[in-house]
Amino acid sequence: MKRTANKIRFPLLFNVTVTLLFLWLTYYILSEFKFYLRPIVLGVLFAYFLFPVANFFEKKGAPRILANIISILMGLSLVYGVGLFIYKELSQFLTDIPAMKHQASQNINHIFASIESMMGIESGELKSTALGLIENALSNSVEFLNTAFGTTFNTLFTIFIMPVYVFFLLYYRNKFRNFMLMLIPAENHDKAEKIIDEVNTVAVHYITGVFFVVTILVVINSLGFLIIGLRFALLLGLFAAIMNFIPYYGTIIGYLFPLFIAVFTMDSPKYTFLVFLQFIVVQFTENNILTPNIVGSHVNINPFMIILAITFGGFIWGLPGMFIAVPFVAVIRVLSDNIERLKPLGFLLGQVGTEEHSVTIDKIKKVIKPRKAKKG
Repeated sequence: MKRTANKIRFPLLFNVTVTLLFLWLTYYILSEFKFYLRPIVLGVLFAYFLFPVANFFEKKGAPRILANIISILMGLSLVYGVGLFIYKELSQFLTDIPAMKHQASQNINHIFASIESMMGIESGELKSTALGLIENALSNSVEFLNTAFGTTFNTLFTIFIMPVYVFFLLYYRNKFRNFMLMLIPAENHDKAEKIIDEVNTVAVHYITGVFFVVTILVVINSLGFLIIGLRFALLLGLFAAIMNFIPYYGTIIGYLFPLFIAVFTMDSPKYTFLVFLQFIVVQFTENNILTPNIVGSHVNINPFMIILAITFGGFIWGLPGMFIAVPFVAVIRVLSDNIERLKPLGFLLGQVGTEEHSVTIDKIKKVIKPRKAKKG
């Protein structure tokens, strides 16, 4: 170790080792205590989502306790209302499984008959395997749904403790802010308050923006499936939209189930083509119109880091981890941009640094204009 300007510089190997140990310890804590931490982190996201509502009622003169209770009741009405609708639709879905199995068997027979006539090959064993897989998928869906929506202790704990977390997070928000400032030297309070304000702005804009995007997609998806004539159109439209809380992966995951229904339970190949066409339209609309204009550039994370974060979040916490990943990394990006020693990490997470390789309207114009000049 060397002493330079009264500062101790540790060897690179030591720094790397400490960093790896920190990352391993973080992973261990997140994995080992996920059933405890998951409701808290989800509660933080819901608190940010309900903050504009609670703040609105406070500005109108309502006491903070009453404003928080009203906003939480409004949020619970929305969540439990959607949950009740999904439960009823799923009940109908489970009732129709025998008919769906019969239609799926007919569709598979038709598909393999077409393959045999076009290519002149026998597909008896392959057809039997496909029939078995589809039948198992539909049969096991009952067990899967019972497991997913079963009244386990963890599910009940999350349902009942979440509103409590949200209430106290909203109620003590000033206390938490002052607590963080107390941990920081007084001369750095201005910078700390700037970071806190920026984190709050990013979180609120992201959560509320994604909610509005998902709400619009519920309407677009459901209307599209209704026009197509797909079975369980409202349920499929809601499911496909909710999955868009997960960037990049969301639309793909959300449309796998509608495509499965179209391919194996509808009586014509046109449904598969129309669902796939709707997927392309919705994917383009969400990525190029809705998200850029509603969510905007508040997150400011490059797509590669978003994909890595979502994958890691799903690996540790499953679907909730995929929902949480992006705002969590956005907070890290804000901290990194404002703390000198962490700026390299902020650069890695952000979108700056690849401008010369990006495709922009100005670059396209520069390519097109010389060609037009040559033609003239």
